[in-house]
Amino acid sequence: MGSVNDLRRGELAAFLRSRRERISPGDVGLPHGQRRRTAGLRREEVAQLAGVGVTWYTWLEQGRPIHVSAQVLEAVARTLRLDPVERRHLFRLAEATDTGPDDHECARLSPEIQPILDALNPMPAQVLTERWDILAWNTAYQVIFPRIPQYEPDERNAIYKCFTLPGCCRGYENTEDHRAFMVAQLRANYGHHIGDPTWTSFIKRMESVSSEFAEMWQRQEVAGPPRSAFKVFRHPLYPKLPMTSTSLSVERAPGTRIVVYTPADEATRLAMQRLVAGEGADAHFPCHAAHRARELELAGAR
Repeated sequence: MGSVNDLRRGELAAFLRSRRERISPGDVGLPHGQRRRTAGLRREEVAQLAGVGVTWYTWLEQGRPIHVSAQVLEAVARTLRLDPVERRHLFRLAEATDTGPDDHECARLSPEIQPILDALNPMPAQVLTERWDILAWNTAYQVIFPRIPQYEPDERNAIYKCFTLPGCCRGYENTEDHRAFMVAQLRANYGHHIGDPTWTSFIKRMESVSSEFAEMWQRQEVAGPPRSAFKVFRHPLYPKLPMTSTSLSVERAPGTRIVVYTPADEATRLAMQRLVAGEGADAHFPCHAAHRARELELAGAR
């Protein structure tokens, strides 16, 4: 039985052949010719269109152990007309860093996701990416974080808010252990996106706005996402709203998950019902004004 690397290279070779054979010469402006023995493009045609050496591409398609740069893979992906999912698959098989658009920036949630979130009221629910970007949420989540619709897209990130909002105004109890665990999860996820400029800029930004984040990031600790976690939310009318979180992956948007918060007791469930119904819509924590001033300061620095 071959090694894992042998199996991976075999998968890469088979994948490239299958994508080459599905493209006709006419698709790329080449004459069909009279003596083609197989369907699709020839190896030398793919190499020519991609601007790479014929020998190099032949070795790649034969599964030989050669080094593959991201730039060359990008050219091959364009030539073979790979869609975003196929492109990611190619880069993974070749063990190369994909320098294309970040998956999460391109994430498109299916239209049925929002009705699912809405049906979960009065349980707060949100959709998160591996980078903790918040893509969608329901009314129950918004009553805990009422200003989320007003945030710019690059501010709509759970880790960014976790480390930049003053503790007195946060919508949940945010302990040092909890923050460290979030950073460890982010570090583990970052391992799948090393070299991605959107991830690199996000990490640099976090290090610049929070010395605590920078110190935690340098610890090199990693953690997987918990299947469930206990969290205490806060609201100006209800200082303690204990809940348990559950994460569910969204298959149609790779790297995303729905996080649902289930009230831990009857009092919390009733409180959330009242809040979703509109109770306390204009309520603020006493330090709301100072909290807003800090947000404007960070926005100006950005």
